[in-house]
Amino acid sequence: MTWFCYLLRCADDTLYCGITNDLAKRLAAHNDGTGAKYTRNRTPVVMLYQEICEDRSSASKRELAIKKLSREKKLALIAAASGRAEIKT
Repeated sequence: MTWFCYLLRCADDTLYCGITNDLAKRLAAHNDGTGAKYTRNRTPVVMLYQEICEDRSSASKRELAIKKLSREKKLALIAAASGRAEIKT
């Protein structure tokens, strides 16, 4: 089973990092207010970044590593993946 680590931009311009094995379903859950306590009152959310992981364990480890990054480094990661020079906040 394929797992993903992802980054969302919330309506209040904060970033949220999580993992899932179904990106579309998880994004819908976040926007329905049932995805995570953090995003519940920060809808709508937009998927900015996704990364394929080998299994749940590696997805969890990657999530932890991304959560430790500064906001600027997270935005740089998003920009690099999208091929853009930068992501404006």
